[in-house]
Amino acid sequence: MDDTSAVFPQQIRWEDKGTSRIPFMAYTDADQHRRELERLFYRGHWCYVGLEAEIPGVGDFKRTVIGERSVIMVRDAEDSISVVENVCAHRGMQFCRERHGNRKAGGFTCPYHQWNYSLGGDLQGVPFRRGVKQDGKVNGGMPADFKPAEHGLNKLKVATRGGVVFASFDAEVESLEDFMGPEILGYFDRLFNGRKLTILGYNRQRIPGNWKLMQENIKDPYHPGLLHTWFVTFGLWRADNKSELKMDRHHRHAAMISTRGASGKADQVTQVSSFKESMKLNDDRFLDIVPEPWWRGPTAVMMTLFPSVIFQQQVNSVSTRHIQPSGPGAFDFVWTHFGFEDDDDAMTQRRLRQANLFGPAGFVSADDGEVIELSQKGFEQKPFHRTLAELGGREVGDTDHMVTETLIRGMYEYWRKVMEA
Repeated sequence: MDDTSAVFPQQIRWEDKGTSRIPFMAYTDADQHRRELERLFYRGHWCYVGLEAEIPGVGDFKRTVIGERSVIMVRDAEDSISVVENVCAHRGMQFCRERHGNRKAGGFTCPYHQWNYSLGGDLQGVPFRRGVKQDGKVNGGMPADFKPAEHGLNKLKVATRGGVVFASFDAEVESLEDFMGPEILGYFDRLFNGRKLTILGYNRQRIPGNWKLMQENIKDPYHPGLLHTWFVTFGLWRADNKSELKMDRHHRHAAMISTRGASGKADQVTQVSSFKESMKLNDDRFLDIVPEPWWRGPTAVMMTLFPSVIFQQQVNSVSTRHIQPSGPGAFDFVWTHFGFEDDDDAMTQRRLRQANLFGPAGFVSADDGEVIELSQKGFEQKPFHRTLAELGGREVGDTDHMVTETLIRGMYEYWRKVMEA
């Protein structure tokens, strides 16, 4: 008789205390996924919710999520930014359905029973609170001790920096700056350096894979020069580029820093199948790259802020990528492409044109969505097995090259510490 417990293990098992061999169950188990939501998204962490430029006027709002909980980022009557949970205090309905809009007049109203909230989430209107007069008597109404101040929307802790908005369900979470750490904060401030941002557009896709796979993908410098034909052929991201990998002290966040080399022949790249020496562009404006002073050298910096967001600078294209889990086997991935208020028309067009490398059908990013889906299929097929992340050794640390999987090992070092506590 087959030992089904060996094929379908009841709990996750690591081979040792290291993190270079990641159990497939880390990507598939539903109970573990719920613990991840609680420990990584709802407690002890700051999560990305949007850009201030998305809600420029009083009453402007954006509906988004933290983990799997629907929230609303809104510019309130005091012209400050609030984040409230999209759950009515009365009967629990997700009352807001639009992705973007304005509620300057009247705040938020739940369509079910018309409970009304201020922009900041305070309850300010309850139909029939004092009952209904009929035949000389008052029928119904809320109890005499009902206090509207006790029944507002759930308000999250909010932090903003450089035009980026973060929120946390945890009122005791450390400061945003301490959460990032000085090394990653420096690269964050390099991109979000105080200039006003402008929104250029959005992409949205559902990827049938575990949410951590996207964090891994952007912490993985091994694959870009092998998988992505565009990158390796035109030199935007290759193993022979000048590069650095940096982490915060907990190894949860990371920055991959690369400086574009020459496209074309090089011994390190011409032997890989994705290199296409004869590949040419019908419109060479996709490679109309103009160095910007704020780069301070690197042509690409990919920052992963664990657990919820990626900040991308690939030459002149800049964007945020928001990870929104949907069970253990899928996540929504939302791209917000932006520019800067002082960009001229030529730079705005350049950013938009280069954004075609990314998004669901991007010349580069379409590859990532597909390999994540196929990886998830493999994990679900063989839940007793494990991945191997041993390029560059089994240790964890910063490097001055990209021939390593150290950032993935670092992320799971942190993951194990939190999940096994």
